[in-house]
Amino acid sequence: MSVNGFSTEDDSRGSQEQICCLIDDGDRCSRPAGNASYSKRIQKTVAQRKLKLNIDHNVRHIYICDYHKGVIQSVRTKRKRKDSDDDAGSNDQDTDVPEVDLFQLQVNTLRRYKRHYKVQTRPGINKAQLADTLMKHFKTIPVVEKEALTFFIYMVKNNKGKFEHKNSANGDSPS
Repeated sequence: MSVNGFSTEDDSRGSQEQICCLIDDGDRCSRPAGNASYSKRIQKTVAQRKLKLNIDHNVRHIYICDYHKGVIQSVRTKRKRKDSDDDAGSNDQDTDVPEVDLFQLQVNTLRRYKRHYKVQTRPGINKAQLADTLMKHFKTIPVVEKEALTFFIYMVKNNKGKFEHKNSANGDSPS
């Protein structure tokens, strides 16, 4: 039974009994549904990327299988890359799909980001507007990919939470 577009307790029998709600290139998917839903935002991504996925309107849920979840995620995170690493000023930055969905963060985290970077916003905006404003700012932050990867690998190998510069002035490093 559906109330205001939401499933009632009778419909929530668990994903073991439900199958994926998608029709993949004309064939109904028969894989078991996971906990990922085929939201309006995901539908928009599927349409933009011209995937041959449609929702089966005969089902009473919008849950998709892990296979289709992976397919959709793989097209969401793919970015067009130039042949040259020196092309940091390209115009393609605004058309790329961001790899970070700031809307998934808590409002307090978004506010801390805003405060840290001193991003100006109008007072009283909601979470979606704040996430959108911060995403525009986030896209403008320059990143030297090789340097970031080097620091990341260093942190992982040394189990560090913060990068520590070795300074010969404190006498830490041997002469």
